[in-house]
Amino acid sequence: MALDKKAQKYWRENLTYLAILLAIWFLVSYVFGIFLVEPLNEIRIGGAKLGFWFAQQGSIYVFVLLIFAYVYLMNKLDKKYGYID
Repeated sequence: MALDKKAQKYWRENLTYLAILLAIWFLVSYVFGIFLVEPLNEIRIGGAKLGFWFAQQGSIYVFVLLIFAYVYLMNKLDKKYGYID
């Protein structure tokens, strides 16, 4: 029974991490890249409009960073629950 509760807590924490990271990805790729593209285009970074940058490159960079963040968080979670030494 204790193993079941441990696994449930682990899975709940894993799903929380996933929800947060997917929300960040949605915010960057859809909200910044599509819905807020016009206001963000008022700002320029290196000659490119910020809205365009988010739509073309920013969402990809953030996605890759989120992958590394997920790996880090899962390694930490595995150690916390004793699934990895």
